[in-house]
Amino acid sequence: VSTSHLQLTAFALGTIGWILCTVSMGIVEWRVWHVDNTTVISSGIAWVGIWKVCFISYLHVSPGYREQFCHKFSGHDSFIPHEIYTAQGLLLIAMFMGLLGLAATIFALRNVYMGITHKTLISPFFLVGGFFYIFAGLCVLIPVSWNFYSVTHNQSIAFPPSYYMPSSPVAQEAGAAVPVGIVAVILLLLSGAFSLSYRFPMTANTIMK
Repeated sequence: VSTSHLQLTAFALGTIGWILCTVSMGIVEWRVWHVDNTTVISSGIAWVGIWKVCFISYLHVSPGYREQFCHKFSGHDSFIPHEIYTAQGLLLIAMFMGLLGLAATIFALRNVYMGITHKTLISPFFLVGGFFYIFAGLCVLIPVSWNFYSVTHNQSIAFPPSYYMPSSPVAQEAGAAVPVGIVAVILLLLSGAFSLSYRFPMTANTIMK
């Protein structure tokens, strides 16, 4: 048990990182667009996520009230840029890989705290869990970096007329999903490094298999 403190920390950090990865998928604020035409987009701000785009509008509601309109992306939408398609796929993979990493780490920690001294039931699972954490972290890093690059270069998206969105914003900035994703990357990579650092103790009572 005394040799697995880092791995216990890896499990805690990996759990938080996996949760943040999942949260970033659901946050619509990946890219915050500022638009000059407020006829439909009343607040002048639209949020572009990896699954949908949303904005606040005062149309078709009573005075003093507002309503959020969202358009969900379809797999057949050709206007969606590559960084959004990539984010959809890689974040789903990251969520699955992170879950496998947690499962492997839980199994190894269970054996450690139950006093099981078989090396094959501990070390390989910490190693597998570490690789899953790192792979998950890289799967989050790519879409986060790519979308942040698109934001800093103010890249446009050719939305169809039914979306009531301009093809180019006046300005845009990174939304809340980007820093959440960055923290998830850091935690997952740290979890992987901690898990891979495990060294099985060599004692006279150790059963080597």
